[in-house]
Amino acid sequence: MIFPPLSGVALAVTLSTAFPATGRLGVPPAAVAGLCLAGQLWYVAFGLGGVDAVRTPADESTDGSTERGDGPRLFGLANGVTLVRGALYAAVAGLAVASPDAGVAWVAATGYGVGVLFDGLDGRVARTIGTETDIGRRLDMAYDTFGFVAAPLVAVAWGILPVWYLSLSAARYVFRGAVGLRRARGRPVFDLPDSDLGKYLAGVQMIFLTVALVPAAPDHLVRAAAPVVLAPSLGVFARDYLVVSGRVSRRAVTLGGPE
Repeated sequence: MIFPPLSGVALAVTLSTAFPATGRLGVPPAAVAGLCLAGQLWYVAFGLGGVDAVRTPADESTDGSTERGDGPRLFGLANGVTLVRGALYAAVAGLAVASPDAGVAWVAATGYGVGVLFDGLDGRVARTIGTETDIGRRLDMAYDTFGFVAAPLVAVAWGILPVWYLSLSAARYVFRGAVGLRRARGRPVFDLPDSDLGKYLAGVQMIFLTVALVPAAPDHLVRAAAPVVLAPSLGVFARDYLVVSGRVSRRAVTLGGPE
């Protein structure tokens, strides 16, 4: 499927007129954004069974039958909202190699903030029109995770947040890697706890990162709040691993007390 690279090129070309021509180390921010978008789409496609597992209109013949692959359709209203969110997050990530002048700083804050507003909208649209799909869920999860890479990376690169805040960006990847290692070793992996705490804390993170990127936000207040906002999110990842590894009872976590 050529959709990932074409999407990346299209985003890079679109941003090339609005972003600085070159950033740090001579790397164009628009090119970084394009690579990030293409990489995320490839990641989702392979997670669904390979690049041909995701169909686009070009993959169908005029009678509606598929010419390549038989996977789920990528396009649709709900997935379209998710793809826009992914493009916004990719644009923000590209600014990590740009200098934080006033105009670019507002682009980062606005791009991430609008992406946050779109989060959840795609799911509501899918449920409303009855088009919930596996690829939609994977896209949503991939961009949720990538948003927590893009925004902290820019904030750290621009000196807004301390470098240790990138532990938020690494947390989900470390968690999934640890779970995958358990499976590879033949060890049991238990279900995640039935708790919405992680979702609430993710919302807090999104709001905090949006505010942190706003140029008018006082840097000293942002840095003071950073450990208070970060610690609970990292704690939830640690809790979840204790549950899936069987060290803590899922029921105990769900009920909030000993089994």
